[in-house]
Formats: sequence, structure tokens, C-alpha cells
Amino acid sequence: MKNLCILFILFLSFQSCKKGNKEGTSIITKKLIEQEVQYAIGFTIKNKETHKEIKITSPWPDAKNSFTYVLYPKGTKKPTVNGKASYIQIPVDKTVVTSTTDIPMLEYLELENKLIGFPHCDYISSEKTRSLIDDGSIIELGNNGHLNTELTLELAPELIIGYSATGDTKTYDLLERTGIPVVMNGSWMEQHPLGRAEWIKFVAAFYNKEKEADSIFKKIEKDYNEASALAKNATTSPTVLSGNMFKDVWYIPGGDSYVAKFLKDANTKYLWEKTSKTGSIALNFESVLEKAQNAQLWIGSGSSKSLSELKEKNNRYTFFEAFKNKTVYSSTLKTGAKGGLIYYELGPMRPDLILKDIIQIAHPELLTDYEPYFFEKLN
Repeated sequence: MKNLCILFILFLSFQSCKKGNKEGTSIITKKLIEQEVQYAIGFTIKNKETHKEIKITSPWPDAKNSFTYVLYPKGTKKPTVNGKASYIQIPVDKTVVTSTTDIPMLEYLELENKLIGFPHCDYISSEKTRSLIDDGSIIELGNNGHLNTELTLELAPELIIGYSATGDTKTYDLLERTGIPVVMNGSWMEQHPLGRAEWIKFVAAFYNKEKEADSIFKKIEKDYNEASALAKNATTSPTVLSGNMFKDVWYIPGGDSYVAKFLKDANTKYLWEKTSKTGSIALNFESVLEKAQNAQLWIGSGSSKSLSELKEKNNRYTFFEAFKNKTVYSSTLKTGAKGGLIYYELGPMRPDLILKDIIQIAHPELLTDYEPYFFEKLN
């Protein structure tokens, strides 16, 4: 009889463990909310039973390797996956980011208090994050985007969100060897405006903020698509010139570029729209003048703050009809307290505002009550 009681107790204990394991797995699964990626092509997110796998396929131009990140809830067993991967416990608390484009994503997700360090804080324009810098909550970690490894190690972040324009990851590799997880954000490589904004889902995954990211993105997507649909109602499509001279070269956005997509969705005729290039096209002044001398609009004229300053940089700019007609627009006039460009910080997160700006410039009759957020006319 005693042996039967022991067996019965063991059976109940076994069933309890089985139930507990099922419940534990269920809790983990609930934490790992599914995310659908529609526009971005540089990353994927997949849910497994106990973890989430994120793969970055285009962190920089001509990247030969992809990056895999395995996210698993704190307090659970570290999973094992095939192949090389970085393992990160979530939700993350202390964070270092290296690009100003990450700042709006953190703020929209109400995560700015998780940020503890940034390289060259003067680039940050957001008033909310600047207040955290001013009170010492966010530490300066270097200049011109280069991380100071010693200071970073002292802060001991749980995550570094990095980026590289060239594939140079030596500093990140060094920090990873100390046990600090580093993930690469390749949002700047996306050529669809909504693709760049969708990287908020990538950031959100490290903080269990998937639902919030999905809601935020859907609103931006809706506003962007509605604005694009509105632009189709315009009866004209003004011709557009973009870019400017750097030394002896005029850099024009390619026809498959991020900028060209905005101009197309705003129902304008971008004069280089048929060139199949995602980056910039390097041209001499004469070839640009020949093609765009009579362009009705010049959108994206560089850093000049006025027509006179533009003329001082290159007197030949006055040959263009857009200059003569004072239809030259720049997105670099709006800056933060320390001179950071708001367009480069917030623009990738708010393509809907950029598109509305361009529509208001090209078709003012469609958005009569709209005040452009990023672009301003040069006088």
C-alpha cells in the first residue's frame, strides 16, 4: 500500500511538471508576438516555440554575409539554433544606439528612457531625448559616430544597435567579444519609404513592443497611401530636378532610389526616373543643365539656406528656370538645438510627412491647409 501511495504521488508530480512545462511554453509563445513585414526587404522575423529569429540580409551595400539574432525571454533557457547567431535576452533594458534614425523609433515606442549612450549627441534633435542628454541620463560615447569602447564598456549596455556604411564592424566586434550583444540596423538601405519606417518592428522586437510597433506603422502606412492616392487626382505632373553639386560632380538620385519613389508617389515627373539605379548618379554640370534647365521644381537642393547662398556656391545654378522662378526647396533648413538635421533624424520614420510636403509643393491645390514639415522654399 505504501508503494502504491509513492507511485501515485510521483504520477501527480510528473503530470504537474508536464502541465507546468506546457504553461511555461505558452507564456513564452505569448511574449513572442508575430510580426508581418510587408515593405522592408532587409530583415525578416520568424517566431519559434521558445524564441524569435531575426535575420538581417542587407546591412550595407554589397554585404556578403547576413546576421541572425535569436531573441529569447529573460528567465528562460537559452535556445540552440543551427548556424552562427547572436543570442539576446529580452526585453532589453539598457541600450546604446549609433544612428539618429533610431531615436524617433525609441520615442514612438516610449522607450527613450532605455537609451543610456550615443556617439556625438549633438546630432540628436528631438527635444524629448535632448532633455535626457542634458540631465545626464544619456552619455556621450564618441565623435562623428565612432563609439568610445572604454566608455561603452563602463555603461555595460544590454544591447547596441549599430550600423555601418562600409562593412567596417571592428569596434562592434570588439564589444561583442566582451559579451555585449550588437545588432546591425540596415534600415537606411531600404528603397521604399515605408520599408524604412517598418524597421520600427525590428527595434520593437527587443523590447516586447511588437503590438505598439504594428499600430504605429499601420497609421503611417495608411496616411502615406492616402496621400499618394490623393496625388493621383492632380491634373498636372510638374517636372523635377533634384540633388546638387559637390566639387565638380552633380549627384542625382537614381530612378529606383528612395527619393525617386517619393517623387513618383507625389505624381511628379522626375527627370531621371527611368534610370535603374538605387543610389546616386554622378554627372557633370553640363549634362544636368541640358536635361533639367527647364524643370519646374528643384526639390532637394542641398544645405544652402537661401538662393543667394546657392548662387555663391555655384553661379551657374542661376541658369535653371527653377532658380529664376524661385521654386527651389530644401529639407536641410530645419535643425535641432545643436544643429542636427531633423529631416535625417525623423524623416525615415515619417515618410507620410515627406510625401505630403512634396505633394503640397507640387500640387498645392490638393493640400490647401497643410504646412510642410521638412521642406522649405529658398528665398
